Amino acid sequence: MLALKDLLIAAGVLFLAAAFAITLYDLWRMYEQRRKLPESADGVTEMEPVPIRWRGSVLMIVVACVPRLIADSIVVIPAGMGGVRVSELRGTLPGTLYAGAHFVPPMMESVEMFDLRDKLFTAGVVEGAGVTKTAAEPQPLDVQSKEGLNIGLAITVRYRLDPHRLDYIESHLPQPVDSQMVPAVVASAWRELTPGYTVREIFSSDREEVRRQAAGVITKKLGADGIIVEEVMLRNIQLPPEYAKGLEDLLLKEQEDDQLTVQTDMQQKQVRIAELQAEAEAAQKVKQAEGDAHARVVEAKGEADAMQYTLPLKQKQIEQSKLEAQARKEATIENADAEAQAKVIDSKAELQRRNLLTDAEANRIRVTAAADAERMQSEAKLLNQSPLLINKIIAERLSDKIQMVMVPSDGKFFFANDVFKGLAVQADAPSAQNQGPAEPGNAAANRN
Repeated sequence: MLALKDLLIAAGVLFLAAAFAITLYDLWRMYEQRRKLPESADGVTEMEPVPIRWRGSVLMIVVACVPRLIADSIVVIPAGMGGVRVSELRGTLPGTLYAGAHFVPPMMESVEMFDLRDKLFTAGVVEGAGVTKTAAEPQPLDVQSKEGLNIGLAITVRYRLDPHRLDYIESHLPQPVDSQMVPAVVASAWRELTPGYTVREIFSSDREEVRRQAAGVITKKLGADGIIVEEVMLRNIQLPPEYAKGLEDLLLKEQEDDQLTVQTDMQQKQVRIAELQAEAEAAQKVKQAEGDAHARVVEAKGEADAMQYTLPLKQKQIEQSKLEAQARKEATIENADAEAQAKVIDSKAELQRRNLLTDAEANRIRVTAAADAERMQSEAKLLNQSPLLINKIIAERLSDKIQMVMVPSDGKFFFANDVFKGLAVQADAPSAQNQGPAEPGNAAANRN
């Protein structure tokens, strides 16, 4: 809505500027024409002057007033503000205009705005300010006590305007309310109240009561005028210098008196504590003696009672020892019998094992002898069938470098029979002299 209002105002200004520009342009043209055209002998110009477009300019001015009037009829109230309509004919109108856009008759009504947010009225030194006072710093509110002494009060009042009574505030109260109404009412309330109390009561004992009564008076007075008081705070009290010094001395004396009273009480309590400790020690000794005597009586009684059960217990222990010895003896005998039986069983097992080993060894020898006999029979049978194997076996056992060739004894089908026989004769000639002639079926040996 603010953008529309600004746009309308800008349009009105542009139309007005255009109207004035047209009029000025026509006037400038007329001036130039008169300056350049020559005059006749009788002083009358020959050409007709340029006309000024007054009608167009007036029309544009009228058109420019329309958006301007529309813009003036739009009133935008910001957040936290309230407005009251003021008519030129009827004065302040009832009702409150809250934040937002509103339409009012232009040139007939206007809107007065008020801040509806909380405000603070402060009198006295503000916390956090510097030590040096400035001209803008709030001065303390001077009041008189019951004794007639001047006291400076640092107070703060938090208040706000009643939005439902803005028309009353606009029509009946002096403006601005923040500086015309609130300070006077607050100062009047405190100055009417403090003369009923002494400085000591205002400073310490009845301070909260005074603040509460002042808050009630201020709330009542300002509430009647449409101002809502949220809180009244009494932040600080400035005492007169002489009274402050006397009060300080009085407080020091009271503090010393309180300190002496505390010390006296502490000493009395220490004496009482010493008495109580002595009584407690005496009572503790009596109790301890009674406890020792009672303990000895109980101990003697316990020993007497224990003697009644000692003899039967001893007898039971002796019987238990006899039973344990008898049990150990029987266990020893049983262990000896078990060990003897175990040894007999071990000897029998060892004998059986040796018998089995002997039988196994004899059986192995028999099997081996039978196998050797069978092998010798087969070898004898083979040698009987092939007597030449004896020579082969002997030659193989003599050296592993002897090569044996088996040929038939008759040599009918072997092409090298004569060659081998000649070689055999030459090789065996020296040995043939000692051994005699060789058989035709013997094998010939050739040494490599």
